[in-house]
Amino acid sequence: MATDATQKPPPTTADELLLRKTGSANMPIATLTVERPLTAADLLRMDADGLRGELIRGVFVETMPPGKIHAIVVGNLGFFLKAFVRPRRLGIVAPSEMGVLIERDPDTVRAPDIAFFSVEQDPPGVEIQPGYSQNVPALVVEVGSPNDRLSAMREKALMWLAHGARMVWNVHPNTRTVDVYRPNRPVVTLTEDDELGGYDVLPGFACKMSEVFEIYYDANA
Repeated sequence: MATDATQKPPPTTADELLLRKTGSANMPIATLTVERPLTAADLLRMDADGLRGELIRGVFVETMPPGKIHAIVVGNLGFFLKAFVRPRRLGIVAPSEMGVLIERDPDTVRAPDIAFFSVEQDPPGVEIQPGYSQNVPALVVEVGSPNDRLSAMREKALMWLAHGARMVWNVHPNTRTVDVYRPNRPVVTLTEDDELGGYDVLPGFACKMSEVFEIYYDANA
């Protein structure tokens, strides 16, 4: 397709994508397709250069830093999960928006807010290779931001299940609820009066929903 003097042609490489982002024009690239699909290797290099995002079937989708409440809720859940998993040596909890490579040719790399990998997935003593995980987490936690659409969060949860996740928690700070997704089971919505459990993925895990969304702690409690 021809372009006029005011319209730039689509970038052809990850290098040009970076140039558009960091150059004088600072072209916004919330979602931008290049002429060839980007790869997980391209995304990893772009991340090292300060351009953060996910890859969906070769298309780069830029992500923004999360807000304060989002970060607090992620921290709360990450703390509770790690306090349960680590002493029992059940696996690995990664509360850091780590990249997970779930499809190849074209590549898809998604970044959950928290990921739990069972000990069967990452056995002790086996060296973890650098780069993105090629194991889909047993448990995926996605914490919504104010502008996230419920339909988009639902689609993402179903995507994780379709690629092998055993459970997904969609966490909604604005309504203080959690939607629990498991394969071949109805979605369960928990409210602030409920307990969040680990079901068959983390048997015995439980935390109060009110503590998931707690912002301030009572030092005397």
